[in-house]
Amino acid sequence: MATFSLDSLRGIDGYIASALVDADSGMLMAGDSNAGIDLDLAAAGNAEVVRAKRRVAEALKLGEAIEDILISLERQYHLIRPLESNKNVFLYVIIDRQRSNLAMARHHLKGFEKSLDFS
Repeated sequence: MATFSLDSLRGIDGYIASALVDADSGMLMAGDSNAGIDLDLAAAGNAEVVRAKRRVAEALKLGEAIEDILISLERQYHLIRPLESNKNVFLYVIIDRQRSNLAMARHHLKGFEKSLDFS
């Protein structure tokens, strides 16, 4: 089984936590948090979000893959990004709204995916 390091995601401005999640099972494959967040719970809950959005996109016959899902809270952004290289896996990142640049965080996540090796 491959092991994954999320350390480079800490370079995102306003970084709070991150996870690599199996979208089918909701299982946490890797996690990192400097805020004591229950990443197992977050992984399972966000897997439900991804599955629900995929069902809706399919029902609407959109014919497009989900690039990312953004959940905006009062003080945080929660980014969910299904991987292009493995649609059964997604990245989940929490960043502080006041200290982050959303566009740069999305760019960082896209680049981070290239470093993942599922072999």
